[in-house]
Amino acid sequence: MPSVCFYFQVHQPLRLRHYTVFDKDHNYFDQYKNAAICRKVANKCYLPTNRLLLELIRTFDGRFKVAFSLTGVLLEQLERYCPEVISTFDALAQTGHVEFLAETYYHSLSFLYSKQEFLEQIDKHVQTIRYYFGQTPRVFRNTELIYNNDLSHTIEALDRFDGILCEGADHVLGFRSPNFVYRPKACKHLRLLMKNYALSDDIAFRFSNRHWSEWPLTAEKFARWITQVNGCGHVVNLFMDYETFGEHQWADTGIFEFLRHLPAEILKHPDNNFLTPSEVIARYPVMDEIDVPHLISWADTERDLSAWLGNAMQSSAIHELYRLEKAIKATGDEQLLADWRRLQTSDHFYYMCTKWFADGDVHKYFNPYDSPYDAYINFMNVLDNLRGRCKMAPLASPVPDSGPRVLEPVG
Repeated sequence: MPSVCFYFQVHQPLRLRHYTVFDKDHNYFDQYKNAAICRKVANKCYLPTNRLLLELIRTFDGRFKVAFSLTGVLLEQLERYCPEVISTFDALAQTGHVEFLAETYYHSLSFLYSKQEFLEQIDKHVQTIRYYFGQTPRVFRNTELIYNNDLSHTIEALDRFDGILCEGADHVLGFRSPNFVYRPKACKHLRLLMKNYALSDDIAFRFSNRHWSEWPLTAEKFARWITQVNGCGHVVNLFMDYETFGEHQWADTGIFEFLRHLPAEILKHPDNNFLTPSEVIARYPVMDEIDVPHLISWADTERDLSAWLGNAMQSSAIHELYRLEKAIKATGDEQLLADWRRLQTSDHFYYMCTKWFADGDVHKYFNPYDSPYDAYINFMNVLDNLRGRCKMAPLASPVPDSGPRVLEPVG
């Protein structure tokens, strides 16, 4: 019996405005651009897809289920610019057939640089999801599915989560299939759900590719692929960005009609069903232990961290950012802290990536900069202003000078 576990990542960053060394304004974020993009994505993706999912859940009387992870920075924007989207997510939550996952509130790379900040962001995100949707998340996903053994140990030690998501990278799985529940190395109760990247990417990336040998992808064809897992796995984890529907794959590609017909096609086989991540963990046994000593992610064919930390600009920017943590928190200034945390969003470092810049591919989607170098200079100008504000702010309590702080990524 293959169960289908749909998980959607829902995120938009707060983009910085053009900021020069002469700027003294502490408003770092481009409110006009952020509002315009938020409303655009809401109208093309969030609203129509949420309404379609709600219709499908009701049509199939709860046999169709999905899971979401909504970042805190997105929820802040939706609250301000598109509150009707939050209402539709709440309507989905009220069905009892939608699960909301936990992650870092600011969609940050904090796990790599500050365990304390990482834990504070998780707590803030859990409280936010509880406030908006009345759920206390029991499954965790790290930013960009960044994962290693140390992460699983950190999450298990919190004793508040039953499971964690991970990329089903070939070099991690080896001969094994992503279509089973696993246990992270040296963990006792935490369970590991691994993305079936081949089937996920058929929808997220290849759906509208007319040069793909399987184009056009129909709901009937995809359901047949799911059913073929029968006997070779317990669950097919389909993890993808929510913007797949209507934004990355536009409505005229047929993506919405594909989604509309998919549940019926999958449920035609009596052994198939849909489960949320928590339900998968509760239903299926652990098949093996997975050892991931090195950091992986769900990005690109490398499945590594080079999209965010692959060059000297990215490394410099993120090290300087986290070097401010102690001083920022010592001020007790909530606005300073909020601005510093919003600068942690992984997209800021993604925009500095040089490895695809020449070919102009999908990684430039919604990128507000003409080049990675412009992204770096703009970010560092903002960071310099934030550093100046921090120096001028009175301390909430005395903090001893411990000398220069050397930062190294964890793992």
